[in-house]
Amino acid sequence: MGKETQLGNFLGSLGLAMRAGKVVSGEFMTERAIREGRACLVIVAADASAGTKKKFNDSCTFYKVPIYILSDKETLGHSLGKKERASLAVIDEGFAGAIRKKIIGEVTQHGKNEDL
Repeated sequence: MGKETQLGNFLGSLGLAMRAGKVVSGEFMTERAIREGRACLVIVAADASAGTKKKFNDSCTFYKVPIYILSDKETLGHSLGKKERASLAVIDEGFAGAIRKKIIGEVTQHGKNEDL
């Protein structure tokens, strides 16, 4: 499976989670979900400011929430059906696990890594 397809699967899963009401986006809502213990996974856009990345990295480290810094604000926002988004939190463990697997490339039925 190619990297572009893998990225598409990850973004498609984000969109599905958003439609199911299991994603919050934007700095305020993402930070709130982390503090309240509802965030199961946080994604921050690679083109977000250094301050934004540091803030979410520190919060996620403190609250022990997995964080990934990837993609860009425009692409993340588009996958959610919104304008640019620098940050988002997945608030459902099932969706978070599925998205995390797609991000790290564990896409086989047996949980093995594939060469991307």
